[in-house]
Amino acid sequence: MNDTNHEILIVKTLEDGILTLTINRPKQLNALNSAVIAELSKEIDSAEKDAKVKVIVLTGSGEKAFVAGADIVEFAEFSPEEAKKLASSGQTILFNKIETTSKPVIAAVNGFALGGGLELAMAAHIRIASLNAKLGLPEVSLGVIPGYGGTQRLAQLVGKGKAIEMIISAGMIGAEEGAECGLINKVVEQEILMETVISLAKKIKRNAPTALSAAIKCVLAGYVDGVDGFEVEVNEFSQCFGTDDFREGTSAFIEKRHAKFPGK
Repeated sequence: MNDTNHEILIVKTLEDGILTLTINRPKQLNALNSAVIAELSKEIDSAEKDAKVKVIVLTGSGEKAFVAGADIVEFAEFSPEEAKKLASSGQTILFNKIETTSKPVIAAVNGFALGGGLELAMAAHIRIASLNAKLGLPEVSLGVIPGYGGTQRLAQLVGKGKAIEMIISAGMIGAEEGAECGLINKVVEQEILMETVISLAKKIKRNAPTALSAAIKCVLAGYVDGVDGFEVEVNEFSQCFGTDDFREGTSAFIEKRHAKFPGK
């Protein structure tokens, strides 16, 4: 999809089952606007239906920013009602969609991940960052708060105290501090970021697609009010036994060969 400048907003490549989606607004440090959110949403929908896609990687163009925030100019004049629609729609069509997709999603955080950018990274299942990455939710410095799930996901990842500190100070932390508090899974040099991410994606995609989906669903269930995550796990565990993936996995183990999972 193109914006008014006819630039390609999302660059996508699919290689060996790994779909890389690169947000391509380098002059704006890959800031999120409604067009980018809509396009990313479509790409996630498409990937969900595409059996060739095993793992999704999200990243930003260039070496300065993953996503440096939301495009403030776009909503600076919004009314409270318009703002509510913006946050609700964004969470539904993109952030929650990424978190609950059946395909594992890795964020390759290659620089600034601020505001909506950090919220996007947190919606992914795994975050790997370059050493130069800076992470933060600076919204209160603008008189607003995170609106794309940031207050909830940050607390889930780093704990209540650290989340409140980060949000109300509006400060940034480095990638290594992010790893220390559980926000980032791994930190590497910028030069090997994508190599590291792709290597992990290859390791993940060797496993059974149906089991990967079930595992993600079970972990997320533990964070949903009113849902018994243990019960979800029992149900998903039992359903695995009815899949072709399970039959292939157990047969391959017994026959001492590599499994070739059909993904059903």
